[in-house]
Amino acid sequence: MLSFKGFPAKDLCDPHLAPTRRTFLRVGGCGMLGLSLPSLLQLQSASAGEASVGGAGWGKAKSIIMVYLQGGPSHLDLWDPKENVPDNVKSQFNPISTKLPGIKFTENLPRLSQLNDRFTMIRSMSYTPNGLFNHTAAIYQMMTGYTTDKVSPSGQLEPPSPKDFPNFGSNIIKMRPIDEPMLPFVMLPRPLQESNVVGKGGTAGFLGKSFDPYTLYPDGDDMDMSKMNRIKVEDLRLRPEVFSVRLQRRAQLRDLLNAQMPEINKAVENFELDEYYDRALSLIVSGRAREAFDLNSEPDALRDQYGRNTFGQSCLLARRLVEAGTRVVEVIWPKVANSDNHSWDHHSGLSKRMKDQSAPMLDNGLSSLIEDLDQRGMLEDTLVVAVGEFGRSPQRGVSTSGNNNSDDGRDHWPYCYTAVMAGAGTRRGYVHGKSDKTASAPLEDPVHPSELLATIYHSFGIDPETIVYNHLNQPRELVKAHALTSLLS
Repeated sequence: MLSFKGFPAKDLCDPHLAPTRRTFLRVGGCGMLGLSLPSLLQLQSASAGEASVGGAGWGKAKSIIMVYLQGGPSHLDLWDPKENVPDNVKSQFNPISTKLPGIKFTENLPRLSQLNDRFTMIRSMSYTPNGLFNHTAAIYQMMTGYTTDKVSPSGQLEPPSPKDFPNFGSNIIKMRPIDEPMLPFVMLPRPLQESNVVGKGGTAGFLGKSFDPYTLYPDGDDMDMSKMNRIKVEDLRLRPEVFSVRLQRRAQLRDLLNAQMPEINKAVENFELDEYYDRALSLIVSGRAREAFDLNSEPDALRDQYGRNTFGQSCLLARRLVEAGTRVVEVIWPKVANSDNHSWDHHSGLSKRMKDQSAPMLDNGLSSLIEDLDQRGMLEDTLVVAVGEFGRSPQRGVSTSGNNNSDDGRDHWPYCYTAVMAGAGTRRGYVHGKSDKTASAPLEDPVHPSELLATIYHSFGIDPETIVYNHLNQPRELVKAHALTSLLS
C-alpha cells in the first residue's frame, strides 16, 4: 500500500474535506506482490562491494530474460539426439541439420535449428556427483545456487521461507538497481511449483521482500492459452478520480508535513525515504510499466510469430519489459512441473505431447525472442538463458526417481542435459561440452548449475563470490562457483 498523508489544498478540487482533515491517497495495493511499492524500490540501492574481476563478457549484460523450462525437457528429443544407440534410448523423432556443421537437433526444433549460429549451447549441464531428482530441490538449486536442507514428510521441499537463499534475480536487482521508473524484476506467467510447494526458489528470501519479483500471474488455468490477453496490473494504475497533477501535488503535501517533523526526519535520514517515495511516484505517474504490459500494441504478425499461446506471449512480453527498463524477467514454463499435457515432465505420452504441444511452443517462442532482440539491437546487452532443472533419462520406460514411466516416457535425469545462452557477450554458434554416446553423462567440460549462475553474475559485472549476509547475519557467497568465461567473448 502506497499512502501519502497531508492537508488538503484549495486547488485540489476537494471542497468537501475539512481543512484539518488528513487525506489519504492510496495508489494500488500491490495485491499481486504483497508489499508496498516504495519498499520494493527502497532496499534495491544497497549494493555489496565486489572485487574487480573483469575478463571476457564482464559487465556486458544490462538485463536478463530467464526462460525457465520447468519440468525438465528431454535433451535427447530436442537438442542432443543420438544415433546408433539402442531403441529404448534413441529418440522417436528424426534428427535434422542445423546452421552449425555436425550439430543435430530433432525435427521438433526447425526454427531454432536455423538460429543456433546466434547462441551458445551447453550440452554438458550436470549435477555430478550429487544428482537432484526432485523437481523442487533441483529448481531451488538452479535458481539460488544452493541446496536446501529441509524436506517435508512427503519428500517435497517446505514452502518458501524468509530464511531461503535469494533467487538470482533478487541478487541482481539489489546489486545492480535500475535508475528508471520501471519494475526491476518480473516473474510470469505462473510461479515455480511442484505439487503443493509453490514459489520455492522464486523469492528474495533473506534479502527481504523489497527484492521479491513483481509477480504477473493472469487468471486462468494452465491450459488456458489466451490468459495473456487478460493481464491486469491494477497496482500500477491510477484510480479514475486521481490524475497525475493531483497526485504530484499531494506528494508535495507530504513533503510539507515532513518539513514540520524534524525529529522524525532526523531519525530516518539514513534511509533516504524521499528518494524511494519519489521513485515509486514516478513509476505510477509515468505509465511506463502499464504501457509495457500492453501486448495489443504489438503487430498481429509479430504476435503470431511468437505463438498465440501463454508461453509465446510471455516471451513477447519479456522483450517489452526489458525494452522499457526491467532488469530481470523470468518466464516460467506455463505448466506445473509434475503434470500432463504440455508439461515437460514426460513420464508418459512423450511422442505426442512433445510433438504437438511442448516443442512447437518452445521453438516458436524462443526463436522469435532471440530474433526479435537481435533485430532491435537489444541482444548486445540482454542475456537470454533457456534451461530446465534437469533432463530426462536416456532409457525410456525406466524409473530413476520413483515415478512410473511408460515405454513412451522418460524419467528425471540430472546427470546430463542441455542449456542455451544468447546475447550480452555470449559466443555465437558455440557448443560447449559434449555428452557421451547415450547422453547419460558429460564426456567433456561438465557444467554445474551453480557455474551457470556464476556466469550470469559475471555478465552483470558482479563477482560471484560477493559476500551477502543471511537472516542470521552470517556471510555467504552469492554462489560457490566460478564463471565460465569460455562461454563469453
